[in-house]
Formats: sequence, structure tokens, C-alpha cells
Amino acid sequence: MASHPDYPQTPDGRYFVAKNRLWRKTDPRLDAATEKHWVSELMAARRAVKTAADDTRAEQAARARVQAAKEALGERGPVWWDDGAPDETGTHPKNSSYADWWAAQS
Repeated sequence: MASHPDYPQTPDGRYFVAKNRLWRKTDPRLDAATEKHWVSELMAARRAVKTAADDTRAEQAARARVQAAKEALGERGPVWWDDGAPDETGTHPKNSSYADWWAAQS
């Protein structure tokens, strides 16, 4: 999933920064059709969460769909890179392996 162009992206292309947190980007190895399918499913699942209202079972099912789509996109679950670097999703960049890069962004 393409990140917003105004959000800084780490030099290795693994994360973008929003609200002072690192967020894992979509696996760049996905072909366009696969990515499009899962982005569509993610958006539909997010709409289902919103419309579930007070139906706990419907909300849980919709949230499970969101999780499955995010995993298929590589944004959650096992990391899509293979160099052994840990997942730093949700970490403030200054507290991550990207601290020097982040400091240089100011």
C-alpha cells in the first residue's frame, strides 16, 4: 500500500513515519493485481468494522478480515525482508535503528 507522499520513508523502504511512529509498508514484492485485491479487501473490512456498531460478533469478524488483509499485504505478521532485522512497527523513530536518519530529517 503506497504511503502518503508527505510521510517520510526510511531509506531502506521498510517503513513510513506517521504520528511519530514507524509503520510497516506493503511488501514491495507483491504484484500489482495481488496488492490491489488485498487493498480492496482491507478497505471493505474497515468499512465492515465501522458498520458493525454494537454487533460484537460482526465487529470481531470484520477485525479478523482487517488483520488477514494487513498480513497478506505484509504490513503485519512476519516481516517481508530477510536480513534478520527486527520489526520496529509502532516505535518512535528516535528510539529505533533509524534514529540517526530521523535526527537528520529535522
